Amino acid sequence: MDNKQRLLDKIADRSAVIGVVGLGYVGLPLAVEFARAGFKVIGFDVSKRVTDLLNSGKSHILDVADADLAEVVGKGMFEATTNPVRIKEMDCVSIAVPTPLVKTRDPDMSFVVAATATISEYAHPGMLVVLESTTYPGTTRELMQPKLEAAGLKIGSDVFLAFSPERVDPGNPVWHTKNTPKVVGGITAACTEVAAALYQSCLDTIVPVSSTETAELVKLLENTFRSVNIGLANEMAIVCEKLGVDVWEVIDAAATKPFGFMKFTPGPGIGGHCIPLDPHYLAWKMRTLNYKTRFIDLASEINSQMPALVVEKVAQALNHEHKSVNGSNVLVLGVAYKKNIDDMRESPALDVIKLLEERGAKVSFHDPHVASFREDGHTFTSVELSDDALKGSDAVVIVTDHDSVNYQRVVDLAPVVVDARNATKGLNSKNGRIVPLSANAA
Repeated sequence: MDNKQRLLDKIADRSAVIGVVGLGYVGLPLAVEFARAGFKVIGFDVSKRVTDLLNSGKSHILDVADADLAEVVGKGMFEATTNPVRIKEMDCVSIAVPTPLVKTRDPDMSFVVAATATISEYAHPGMLVVLESTTYPGTTRELMQPKLEAAGLKIGSDVFLAFSPERVDPGNPVWHTKNTPKVVGGITAACTEVAAALYQSCLDTIVPVSSTETAELVKLLENTFRSVNIGLANEMAIVCEKLGVDVWEVIDAAATKPFGFMKFTPGPGIGGHCIPLDPHYLAWKMRTLNYKTRFIDLASEINSQMPALVVEKVAQALNHEHKSVNGSNVLVLGVAYKKNIDDMRESPALDVIKLLEERGAKVSFHDPHVASFREDGHTFTSVELSDDALKGSDAVVIVTDHDSVNYQRVVDLAPVVVDARNATKGLNSKNGRIVPLSANAA
């Protein structure tokens, strides 16, 4: 029996041991789904704090409930480790490590390189390796394949190598790991077949594609599409402000068209690990091929200007009250990159706070999901959203529109509310002023 059939049989009868490298927003939900499907799962992470917490049945991310994790831990179906030697026990390995950008917007592949090197050291015939981390087209074939083959393993017969882009949307109550369609592309047809069989065992819908490059580009297209369209919505907000038109009314009316229009909304910027970063992977790859991605670059330029626009709205609003930003107490509502989650990666709130402080504002923040964070050597701690905090502010800026916040109370008590998320739509203030994103603050 060849390695492919042997591995397919082990996947089918659930005797395959599944490894997940990187136990964050992507890796941990996937590990739990594998465990629920009846596989023995070993999760690997470099953080002992994380592995100890997980082994105690406690989750460190909101999308995995403690009860769900404790169930699979208690049944012996999941354990976390910092010991790379445990890779020897794994039949299938999914890599979900960070792929950030450096300051020059070039990909930082150090985590993928390190993970691949470690797996290559302990890889064995009959193993499947799948990269899920977002990256540029060509990574799996150009970076991972040579390292595995240098260990004496032939791709497609000894070991099977594929790419399957993560599609995690933290906090989404409808779409999660199990029911979100899963794209899979392998180095060879055999690689695709084995990877598809693995994911089919625990996820609802599998979408096989012809190559790793196709699968890698699918992820970049998805989030570049969002970035470009958010950039258009943000530019429309600027256009509407100059024309004295409510951008939200324009978008809502346009969204009634049953064909040819997809609703995107403006805001204080873009955040998360995907939308701000993924387009730059594609742009970087194209630069190596002497092509300039003008749409992508323009969208990035517009989106990156939005925090400054929000701060300028604050300045205009304070000026209307005969105050300056310098010395004013500004309360930022929400620092997570989107509502109802605790994820702050690439959050535009960080830029808003930094720009306000550079202009001399005394900035505090409240976020029901983020107790504190550290930025530029300074620790920020969430303040209670008390009557005194709202009344004592010179301006409140809604950067993230968490559902648990009573926005009617906010606009009733705060003297000025700058709303970058349309959270105050339909509300009227008893005492203060509401300044929407696309209206003139004067």
